Amino acid sequence: MKSTLRNISLVALFAFAGLVQAANDNKALIDGYMAAWNAHDAEKASSFFAEDGVYFDATVGTPQKGRVAARDNVIKVFLTAVPDAKWEMTSKPIVGKHGIAFQWKFSGTNTGAWGPETPATNKPLSFEGVSFVRIEAGKITYQGDYYDALGFNKQLGW
Repeated sequence: MKSTLRNISLVALFAFAGLVQAANDNKALIDGYMAAWNAHDAEKASSFFAEDGVYFDATVGTPQKGRVAARDNVIKVFLTAVPDAKWEMTSKPIVGKHGIAFQWKFSGTNTGAWGPETPATNKPLSFEGVSFVRIEAGKITYQGDYYDALGFNKQLGW
């Protein structure tokens, strides 16, 4: 009986250690991902995505499927429009074996065009949101961003 309890305890301890390590790895991955955004390096930021990863910006509503789409249609757009962008985690993240969720603040000055029909406003912006990120095999397989688009648009005068 003692041997069985000891074995169960060891299995539980190793399982817990595995979960803790996975959570630590996921937090480190997101720290690196956000650092790439803050270094204004769209290529490096997109390298954290799985080849078939999905980036979902709830205010746009159309999921960007694949690393290249995430890079070209989200990351590059934001970093081009806000070349001095700063993205910071503002809450203690909720970290699990398969992902992470956290509140954040994005700020900078809109000195670049968002697209052909939305030129730069040269106005500062600052808005808060939350991201839900799924991670598998050390890569982001899904990122869902939710933020106040109305407040964001008002800051830019739209």
